[in-house]
Amino acid sequence: MSREVRGGLATFFTMAYIVVLNPLILGASPDMDGQKLPMAAVAAGTALVAGLMTILMGVVGRFPLALAAGLGVNALVAFEIAPKMTWADAMGLVVIEGLIITVLVLTGLRKAIFESVPMQMKTAIGVGIGLFLALIGFVDAGFVRSTAQPSPPIGLGLGGKIVTWPGLVFVLGLLFTIVLLVRKVRGAILIGIITTTALAVVVEAIASLGSSKTGWSLNVPKVPQKWIDVPDLSLLGKFNLFHSWQVAGAVVCAMFVFTLLLTDFFDSMGTMVAVGQEAGLVTEEGSVPRAREILLVDSIAAAAGGAASTSSNTSYIESAAGVGEGARTGVANLVTGGLFLLAMFLAPLVTIVPLEAAATALVVVGFLMVTGIRNIDWSDYEIAIPAFLTIVLMPFTYSISNGIGAGMISYALIKLVRGKAREVHPLLWVVAGLFVLYFLRGVTEIMFE
Repeated sequence: MSREVRGGLATFFTMAYIVVLNPLILGASPDMDGQKLPMAAVAAGTALVAGLMTILMGVVGRFPLALAAGLGVNALVAFEIAPKMTWADAMGLVVIEGLIITVLVLTGLRKAIFESVPMQMKTAIGVGIGLFLALIGFVDAGFVRSTAQPSPPIGLGLGGKIVTWPGLVFVLGLLFTIVLLVRKVRGAILIGIITTTALAVVVEAIASLGSSKTGWSLNVPKVPQKWIDVPDLSLLGKFNLFHSWQVAGAVVCAMFVFTLLLTDFFDSMGTMVAVGQEAGLVTEEGSVPRAREILLVDSIAAAAGGAASTSSNTSYIESAAGVGEGARTGVANLVTGGLFLLAMFLAPLVTIVPLEAAATALVVVGFLMVTGIRNIDWSDYEIAIPAFLTIVLMPFTYSISNGIGAGMISYALIKLVRGKAREVHPLLWVVAGLFVLYFLRGVTEIMFE
């Protein structure tokens, strides 16, 4: 039981940033009427839905997988969908997408597609997500930054140097966590997060951090003046299902729903496999116990996120931090979900943990997930090339779906040209075809403008 509690705490502290980050993303862009979502209400809704859906996953799925507003999906909603309609219309499309995925789960199609993917490709998905997770950690901490130059596009810190106190805090926290890990200290990841946060609070108290460009990535680690606040839930139920189809047109809305569908569909499946592999819960055939229940809760969460105006909610790869602390059942979800519900009232307290502290866990967990690469047969090009594309395109394009799509398409293509098309499951051909449309959606939008 103690390891489940420890895992639930680690997962929460690793992904609690979404309560702050999601409002910043959704509240940054106006809709077609120039209206912006109130950040306080988005924050409260984000914590509420994350808490309820994570608990539901623990009770129904009995799997240590937490859920919250999906990064990437929220940016798509904020910067591509909302400007073409109202916020209520945009969230209505998210609800529709969630309902469609729910139907696919209930009919067994989503699980069938999942099981049609070869085991080594599932392993590659987990490895790719591990690299992606590590990159997110380095970027969140400001250790890796854009150079704003054509070449190299990214680099170490500012001008190739660590010149900020937050950057130093991250490095020290990461090294400390690594020491705990190699010494097999129980709770290494959670201890690392808490210790790094404490160090960050001390540094913030005694050092001048300068501008936001060279300061903390998101949260400023200092004890807040106000610890408890009444949550603003005014955005619950503020969505329109079909008005957007009249405003933006059927073709545009259909493409948006299709894009949301594919992104949620495969991000969640990839995350489920990666977390399951890290927890040792995946069978030799690559199946995850209670996969149907897990995917059903994930699908419901997508619709719930739209209904609460927090964007689609999805499974979080940060759950691997909890698995790294020993979480193996849904009990850990009860802890994580309960903390998210408390976060509605304790939002100021949640913001104490800076991304520089949470990022240490992401990098360490990324390492643990990448170790699965040893299970891929790199001498067999028929699987090695699709696996390679799956792995590298996730961090390179900052998208799990892009990596999975490239892997599925290349796998089917290589089997076809090698005269082994029959070895590809029929559903996998359909998936590969859908991903072709996914990658061509930009061209399609131009054609129908």
